[in-house]
Amino acid sequence: MTRFGKPADTIVHGEEPFNAEPPPAALAAAALTPLEHFYVRNHGAVPAVDPAAWRLRVGGLVERPLELGLADLQRLPHTAVTATLQCAGNRRAGLLAVRDIPGEAPWGPGATATAVWRGVRLADVLAAAAVRPEAGYVAFVGLDPSPDAEPPQAFGGSVGLVKARRPEVVLAWEMNGAPLPPVHGGPVRVVVPGYIGARSVKWLDRVELRAEPWDGHFQVTAYRLLAPDEAPAPGVGMPLGEVALNAEILEPAAGARVAAGRVAARGYAFAGGERQVARVDVSADGGATWRRAELLEDLGRWAWRLWRAELDLGPGEHELCVRAWDSAGATQPENPATVWNPKGYANSAWGRARISAA
Repeated sequence: MTRFGKPADTIVHGEEPFNAEPPPAALAAAALTPLEHFYVRNHGAVPAVDPAAWRLRVGGLVERPLELGLADLQRLPHTAVTATLQCAGNRRAGLLAVRDIPGEAPWGPGATATAVWRGVRLADVLAAAAVRPEAGYVAFVGLDPSPDAEPPQAFGGSVGLVKARRPEVVLAWEMNGAPLPPVHGGPVRVVVPGYIGARSVKWLDRVELRAEPWDGHFQVTAYRLLAPDEAPAPGVGMPLGEVALNAEILEPAAGARVAAGRVAARGYAFAGGERQVARVDVSADGGATWRRAELLEDLGRWAWRLWRAELDLGPGEHELCVRAWDSAGATQPENPATVWNPKGYANSAWGRARISAA
């Protein structure tokens, strides 16, 4: 085992802060991702938090500021949501193949995973605090100070109040039926389904109602989509929010050698925001011809869809491709060069895997 109970085959991109993803085949095994195979994206050391002493402060533009312990939260009505979280840098390796992105980890397709999150609706906590009419955004601030920020500061971000009040947004203390592990944000994290993982702030310390979006480093400088000629700076680019439609091949892995004949290809597709995956197409000849993949278990509107396709492969080299379509009729761009950006965020291009059959 590696750190934090992750298996030995975990792909570790950094030890401190700890950043890691599972091998692709591990994600293909089940629609609900086991805790040991759930990716980790951190900007600072995992803080040591005593659940019994932990307190959540709710303030800003509210009539009744709150300070709640875990037991206080758990007296509110419980809820659960099955939701996929996805790092904005997921599939960055595909963009690195187009052009170098200095200083950024080469995330593969494993910086995404799906779990059942149990806790309380954020809307119920906001109602208890009595949000003032001038509030338009809800900011979340964690307990993990990050040296990546300028100046160093705790990780944080915000979403619009309309989204924050939706029933799928939860303050979670449980993950797949177990207490939320410290490496995944325990004792309590926010889960914002459909949005980039950076908005689902871990080790939640503070909820702040604001008239404007959060003004910390991880909203005004980081996690922004830049034009190819732009450099990160406060206010440059567009803040990332909803996850872009994307699909990837998990098996067979890129570079694999398989027996010629019938080969099972498997992967995932995910549509962020209010959209859902409507269809997945798979090609064994670089996109010249396509066939529809079978969509597997439907876990609900906030979760990915795993897919499977049987391909007949003759001897030789093959370029497998996958593209998804969402419920709005949109699909993915073919060429990763069209979505390349200086931070390598939001790779929405076709998934690809070159393999050989013999």
